[in-house]
Amino acid sequence: MEKEFLDVFRNLELNGELKALLQEVVVTKVSINQRKDHIRVYIQSRQWIHKKYIYALEEAIASQCFRGVPMTVKVLEKFVLSSQYTPELFFDAYKSSMSLELKNYSILVFNMFRNAVITFPEINQMHLVLQSTVLAKSKEEELIGYIEKVFCERGGFSLRVETEYQEAKESKYRKNSDIRILQEAEHIIEMSALGRGKEEEIPVQEEPVKKEEKKQTVSGKKKTEEKSFKTEKGKAKNDRNFSSDFKRSVKRSDNPDVLYGRDFEDEAIPLESIQSEMGEVCIRGQIMTLEKREIRNEKTIIIFSITDFTDSITVKMFARNDQVAEITEGVKEKAFVKLKGVTTIDRYDSELTIGSVVGIKKISEFRNTRFDNAPEKRVELHCHTKMSDMDGVSDAKALIKRAYEWGHKAIAITDHGVVQSFPEANHCFDAWGGVVPQDADFKVIYGVEAYLVDDLKGIVQNSKGQSLHDAFVVFDIETTGFSAMKDKIIEIGAVKVVDGKITERFSEFVNPQIPIPFRIEQLTSINDNMVKDAPTIDVILPQFEEFCRGCVMVAHNAEFDMSFIQKNYADIGLQREDTIVDTVGMARFLLPQLNRFKLDTVAKAVGVSLEHHHRAVDDAACTAEIFEKFIPMCEERDIMDLDDLNKKGAVSVESVQKMPTYHAIILAKNDVGRVNLYHLISDSHLIYYHRRPRIPKSLYLKYQEGLMIGSACEAGELYQAILNGRPEAEIARLVNFYDYLEVQPLGNNAFMIRNEDRSDINSEEDLQEINRKIIKLGEAFNKPVVATCDVHFLDPEDEVYRRIIMAGKGFDDADDQAPLYLRTTEEMLEEFAYLGREKAEEIVIENPNKIADMVEKISPIHKGKCPPVIENSDAMLREICYNRAHEIYGEELPKMVEERLERELNSIISNGYAVMYMIAQKLVWKSNSDGYLVGSRGSVGSSFAATMSGITEVNPLSPHYYCAKCHYADFDSPEVREYSGRAGCDMPDKNCPVCGEPLVKEGFDIPFETFLGFKGDKEPDIDLNFSGDYQGKAHRYVEVIFGAGQTFKAGTIGTLAEKTAFGYVKNYYEERGQRKRNCEINRIVQGCTGVRRTTGQHPGGIIVLPIGWDIEEFTPVQHPANDMNSDIITTHFDYHSIDSNLLKLDILGHDDPTMIRMLEDLTGINAREIPLDSKEVMSLFKGTEALGLTPADIRGCPLGCLGIPEFGTEFAMQMLIDANPTSFSDLVRISGLSHGTDVWLGNAQDLIKSGTATITTCICTRDDIMIYLINKGLEHGQAFTIMESVRKGKGLKPEWEEEMKKHDVPDWYIGSCKKIKYMFPKAHAAAYVMMGWRIAYCKIFYPLAYYAAYFSIRATAFSYELMCQGKEKLEYFMDDYEKRKDTLSKKEQDTYKDMKIVQEMYARGFEFVPIDIYKANAHTFQIIDGKLMPALDTIEGLGDRAADAVVAAAEEGEFLSLDDFRNRTKVTVSTIDLMNDLGLFGKLPQSNQMSLFDFQ
Repeated sequence: MEKEFLDVFRNLELNGELKALLQEVVVTKVSINQRKDHIRVYIQSRQWIHKKYIYALEEAIASQCFRGVPMTVKVLEKFVLSSQYTPELFFDAYKSSMSLELKNYSILVFNMFRNAVITFPEINQMHLVLQSTVLAKSKEEELIGYIEKVFCERGGFSLRVETEYQEAKESKYRKNSDIRILQEAEHIIEMSALGRGKEEEIPVQEEPVKKEEKKQTVSGKKKTEEKSFKTEKGKAKNDRNFSSDFKRSVKRSDNPDVLYGRDFEDEAIPLESIQSEMGEVCIRGQIMTLEKREIRNEKTIIIFSITDFTDSITVKMFARNDQVAEITEGVKEKAFVKLKGVTTIDRYDSELTIGSVVGIKKISEFRNTRFDNAPEKRVELHCHTKMSDMDGVSDAKALIKRAYEWGHKAIAITDHGVVQSFPEANHCFDAWGGVVPQDADFKVIYGVEAYLVDDLKGIVQNSKGQSLHDAFVVFDIETTGFSAMKDKIIEIGAVKVVDGKITERFSEFVNPQIPIPFRIEQLTSINDNMVKDAPTIDVILPQFEEFCRGCVMVAHNAEFDMSFIQKNYADIGLQREDTIVDTVGMARFLLPQLNRFKLDTVAKAVGVSLEHHHRAVDDAACTAEIFEKFIPMCEERDIMDLDDLNKKGAVSVESVQKMPTYHAIILAKNDVGRVNLYHLISDSHLIYYHRRPRIPKSLYLKYQEGLMIGSACEAGELYQAILNGRPEAEIARLVNFYDYLEVQPLGNNAFMIRNEDRSDINSEEDLQEINRKIIKLGEAFNKPVVATCDVHFLDPEDEVYRRIIMAGKGFDDADDQAPLYLRTTEEMLEEFAYLGREKAEEIVIENPNKIADMVEKISPIHKGKCPPVIENSDAMLREICYNRAHEIYGEELPKMVEERLERELNSIISNGYAVMYMIAQKLVWKSNSDGYLVGSRGSVGSSFAATMSGITEVNPLSPHYYCAKCHYADFDSPEVREYSGRAGCDMPDKNCPVCGEPLVKEGFDIPFETFLGFKGDKEPDIDLNFSGDYQGKAHRYVEVIFGAGQTFKAGTIGTLAEKTAFGYVKNYYEERGQRKRNCEINRIVQGCTGVRRTTGQHPGGIIVLPIGWDIEEFTPVQHPANDMNSDIITTHFDYHSIDSNLLKLDILGHDDPTMIRMLEDLTGINAREIPLDSKEVMSLFKGTEALGLTPADIRGCPLGCLGIPEFGTEFAMQMLIDANPTSFSDLVRISGLSHGTDVWLGNAQDLIKSGTATITTCICTRDDIMIYLINKGLEHGQAFTIMESVRKGKGLKPEWEEEMKKHDVPDWYIGSCKKIKYMFPKAHAAAYVMMGWRIAYCKIFYPLAYYAAYFSIRATAFSYELMCQGKEKLEYFMDDYEKRKDTLSKKEQDTYKDMKIVQEMYARGFEFVPIDIYKANAHTFQIIDGKLMPALDTIEGLGDRAADAVVAAAEEGEFLSLDDFRNRTKVTVSTIDLMNDLGLFGKLPQSNQMSLFDFQ
């Protein structure tokens, strides 16, 4: 008795197509063996079911129905197919299923089946031509038996199978491979002979040794060695008088290849096979990382990771300290070694490692390195890099280097939609760090794989100006698939519309004479039984043609429907020239608010019912009703005929954003083309971006000068048109648009064979046929056809990186990676061998080289500096500087002032930097006039001209006195000279000897050359710290200075970080149930990092474009992160790529100027007038007395500089304690130390502790190095060069060290230089300390203002609940945090920092007042009656917007109840409850409702 499958297995959870297929299946029988461990399920289906689904079904039944029970499930299927099937049609459909089944059964039988030529001479006869081999003949019966079983038993056919044998042809590929293997073997033998020692080169005549003697000799030698070893061992143990200087080598062999231990000849095993402890193993690989850790007993543990590229493992060795140097001489990163050791589970990280290393030998690289040995080389015209939107995984540099090494003359870089890898590609030609010599006959072809939109095709094709009230036939068809060339029509439905009204209908099934695929049956509900008795297309189509005669054809996505109609017209000899209207185009024009334009979406938008979607008759009726609705909508827009419709319905920006995109390769032939390409990239990002940057064809035609365009990959419109059987006229139109056509290896498109929705692509032969059609089109239209790889990774093994990234992005087919690697010429010729040698060479070698020859060698980056122009900037700067100098120093300038100013101005003006100074001067003056101080960053404070023009407060002259009244100045007195190299503010107070007024103390003694170099050859950079509140205004003011459209934000590129990549890799293997060692994960992570994820903007960088230039001369532009709602425009290139061409201003937001502005507002003081020699302020950096506290009052904090910028962190305070500063200049030096990398820790700190140096003699800022070396007698330019190298972490060249030693530079100083990785300029440190000093001054003399400003601006985790409930409660919470200090979250750590400042405030006797919801500010603290009122946003859960809402609501009037408060402010219930608990609402009732009890 039959039962529905889903009734028998009703709890079985299945997904996708398998579940749909089982709707048609019945179970005829279920049987089980006696042992009850094997079950058979017999099923019968009206549809054939692929074997992969049967296997999946067996697994599902076993795992879900017999969970925890060992059970083998076997499903035996039988098909009851429709009469549309013949054995041949069944075979075409079922062939891949048979291949899978045979592959699981017997690989030998599978190969016979795969290589057989199968035909059907008669309807019930199959003819097999098999290769004549002994194996084939022995397996013939098995194969025939299988075929008969499938067709006769499973499929219900009557089939006779006949076989024939033919002699196997010798494989040309195999023959060539054998020859190459022989050649390589001969080469290896030859090289081995050359490498032998001299003893082996000269043969020595020896008497033959008898076997027994030889054996005895070896045995004796072994015993002698053992005896010798024992003797030495015994001596070492018992002889107490051996020399302590004795140092034994780590090698135990005379073999020069042995790096450690003894020699061994074991075969290495693959690392992927080591998954558990296996005892002693021999492995080989490349060392990836190596680290040394010194442990007790004068021993060191050497840990290195090694990979053989199948997997990786960590090796751990213990060695005496005196052996480490000898071991690591050969055992080093990137070395290839073979080693023998014992696998063991490491007890520290519980990971499998190798220890107890017996021996390590050096070996040659064993990776299969590919070379291009073809005499004529190909050129790759389609390459993706890591900039290609999480798609490519190779660096541009690696691709270019490989192409150059292979002898290719060029390579194209064509990322998806972007050109952000161009700067890196250009750096490949750099003299330093490049991979291609500058004079090499090699070029990079710069291009893009564009997302092309066909906006050239109108809504109406072949319009003849017909009126909208003429006759129209609105039709729809259903088909067996997507391709008009291969698939068949199964239903035609049509409606005639005349004068806007439906007048007639046409509806007919068509017998396709082939079975209807299951997915089409699911989609349309049309099955074989419904069409088997219908007329064929040659009968129906003439009837349909007659119905349509004299009418305009209308369809939804008309291109698809008309391609089938036109193909079938041609097949039966009917000729028609139709006018065609596409309602999709009409919908895009008339309904721009829609995002999708599928039939059901459009129908819903215009109020038309669609009940049986995907039935031709219903879809046609629905489309007709939509068309009826569209006619009056057109008339409202004054569209009366089809010509008007085409003209007014021309594609808009919104339409382009919603139209389908196709891939196309656009290459720049010359510099004009480069600029035009950048215009395309800009517009595609700024105007047409929607999910991806789109380039309409019309835009390409506008900028096509200097460009060429290719048809790209299978995602290109030409490939898709051929694949889907579009009409020849349409294909001709597409071909004519392109300059060249492209074909790719079959593996690139093999995914279509696996795609069940593509019934027209079933084999590699189908893919070959498409490539052949493209080549024929190239011949017919005289377009060169090129073979490209569509490179996404460099080598085949690199696919793992792309696989993991795609899996991380959620792609289901990530594990089915196409072979998108860079191929050699021979590999590509082999790929296209099916075209014949001559044609293969044409598309692989000749045509790509021709295209490469059409491209000039260009630079993607504009050469030369292009600063903006401010008229008379040179004279203006000179005038401003001298006016200010005369204001300070008098009419007759001191010699030092005049000489310095003149030297600087001459250098600045002659090198074209006056404009930069004038821009900065205007910005600073504007900010100051608006009440905000500006802090300078970087080395701009080294420039006296910057000081005089008001850009910086730092005066870089040597310390000096001057009189503000009579302009007396003292630069040269002995008292002043004592402070050389220090800060003028540290000098003692002094009155003017001329007029008696107090003298002003100035100068930090900073050389100008730190900023611009001795020859003006250093690229200057003026960085300014504006108040965070003022930064936006400063940015807008730059645009005022230069005009709209001349300024752009500096763009940045966000790439996949190592931490994120680690998560991708780890998740990938965990999801697949694979365990990978951390060192292997780290290896794969390195291949995934650096892949582009997004774009952004520099926080303060502004790029200024000179008037008269196009930004596209330098870079394309876009919105940050492609946010189309943003009004910000950034450079497309990372700003570092173009900062040597265009001026970049750093207008940064900073808390210090904001805090000083708030302090000035609260106190009324002028921060510029705060003295920099206050003893009270200086004492904060040595103790707490100035605050009226002892360290015990503030939990042992020894200094009073908590919360002071630059000096408030624990690290900085420890530096202060160690360095013991006594002056302002000492603080400047400490600031320099704290901002450097490897300048203090392990360097200056140790030198100060040991007494080798002091805070005044050690290296603190970059300027120190240059001044010190000049004073030692080194040439000025060389001193500057050494300073620049050291401050960038590049160390010292040997010749520099030699020169320094010649001039008596001590070893400790040289050693300190070599450790430094990054250094701060003195001017930057001085500017920071000046800001910090002013804030410290307010902390002492205006404490409430200081705490109000600090908590408002700098506190990051202030909590009203934790900090404002009194000193005792704060202490309680601090105790709790201290107990948990090792486990605090980042937020809790920030909270604890703020708690320390609050504790200090309480200790000084100051308090908070409770928040008054009517008086409190949203974000700033207030001083009220000698106490602080916190801001509303300090309440947990009350964010910035909510706090603003409370202030706004409070201004409208008092709150009536908690409900009223919630309704007016939209604050959450939980936050209101917290505020209520804190007593902030007083006696406010819960609701507005009154009760009688309220009046009692």
